[in-house]
Amino acid sequence: MGKVILICGKIASGKSYYAKMLKEKENAVILGTDEATFDLINNEQGEFYNIFAVRVKNYLKKKAVEVAKAGTNVILDWGFWNKEERKEITEYFKSKKVNIEWHYVDVDEKTWHKNIAERNKKVEEGNGDSDFFVDEGLMKKLLTMFEEPTKQEIDVWYVLERK
Repeated sequence: MGKVILICGKIASGKSYYAKMLKEKENAVILGTDEATFDLINNEQGEFYNIFAVRVKNYLKKKAVEVAKAGTNVILDWGFWNKEERKEITEYFKSKKVNIEWHYVDVDEKTWHKNIAERNKKVEEGNGDSDFFVDEGLMKKLLTMFEEPTKQEIDVWYVLERK
């Protein structure tokens, strides 16, 4: 049986970069909500986006169980921004008898701001793929939603270092 690797980290911390590195190492499939919402509704923001994102997560949770039970590792590149969400998804996979491994992508302030600037530039140039522009207001809103995990919650604490 495969395992499900859950990647936690704030916006633009390098989660997708890390997931791609893990994909090769773990011979895994990446399931990401950003990619799915972009492909299906072009990341249209607003009321419907939030409802749709919940539906996508529920669908991908079921698929992650299916894929893991078929013998392939799965990486959920979702962020898992708050403790309650991390607790709920841990209980979900436990109830399905699927092994999980929590990974946290830790990024220093300087690198994080650099990541946001690079992300925004790509979006402005039309090369942002599933990313969306992060202005000051959105960044503040998202930061209020993020609860950094404790070391006890996480199996692998990855520190993103960029040159």
